[in-house]
Amino acid sequence: MFKNVINSLIDQPILTSLFVTDFLVLLFHRPPFFFSLLMFGALLGMTMYFGQKLSLFKI
Repeated sequence: MFKNVINSLIDQPILTSLFVTDFLVLLFHRPPFFFSLLMFGALLGMTMYFGQKLSLFKI
């Protein structure tokens, strides 16, 4: 399971680096409110994309 996640993140380095950078900026810095809303929306979008791409729980 973890190997599948790591391989998927390595296959898309630009999205992975954007995701990690966005998460760390929102976690450790206090950007302006509207910019942080924009960044949070981008983080949610990337999270949903990675969740759909990985599909860890198959029903």
